[in-house]
Amino acid sequence: MAMDMTGVRVLVTGAGHGIGRGIALGLAAAGADVVVHHGHSPEEAAATVADIEALGRRAIAIQADVTDADAVDHLVGDAVGFLGGLDVLVCNAGHLVGRVSVAEMSDEHYEKVVDLNLGSTFRTCRAAIPYLRESSRGRIVTMSSLAAHNGGGPGSVIYSAAKAGVRGFTKGLAKELGPSGITVNAVAPGYIGGTSFHGVFSTPEAQQKMVAGAPIGRGGTVEDVAAAVLYLASDEASFITGTTLDVDGGTWPR
Repeated sequence: MAMDMTGVRVLVTGAGHGIGRGIALGLAAAGADVVVHHGHSPEEAAATVADIEALGRRAIAIQADVTDADAVDHLVGDAVGFLGGLDVLVCNAGHLVGRVSVAEMSDEHYEKVVDLNLGSTFRTCRAAIPYLRESSRGRIVTMSSLAAHNGGGPGSVIYSAAKAGVRGFTKGLAKELGPSGITVNAVAPGYIGGTSFHGVFSTPEAQQKMVAGAPIGRGGTVEDVAAAVLYLASDEASFITGTTLDVDGGTWPR
């Protein structure tokens, strides 16, 4: 069954490049109108908008610091103003922010990692909920990570903890918003080539190790992640909420 998103109004955070760009394009290809949020990549966001418009859908790029509550409130408000409402929120913004061991990590670095990954998800959802409650098909899709399951690698302990927090937040928010008819689910990517996370596996040896850990025998693509988000945002997933969908090729260990 084809997933038809015609006329669905979507905000994707962190959509200027990488996985976020792939998600925005995948939703637009299915018929959605998309607000492309970016933090500091106006040229990339403009290119994403142009590609969405080439698909015949409406799009706009909006810059905002997702660690700032006022900026997030304005982002969501401007998105709703452009779209005329909001049906789907995809909280993709987040980053590893470099590998630092716990023993060497400053409070400032800890707070930055948690705020960028977990805090931004909380703020964006909080700002969007009133508008999603007005929709007849409210959907929230958050972004966790394989690292939330397996603890990540050296230097990514706090990132792993933040992404595990996203998973728990998603489960709890699903229970909170279920009575409003809003579903809340997470996607947890594994090794995805061609993204900023790819830089962590910059050597052929590191990449081969990740691929070898996936029974399916290959690394993932942004299109793999986008397809999972599209499904969770679609009408076909209307009875699915509070779950985390792993997009990792079965990578072991979890």
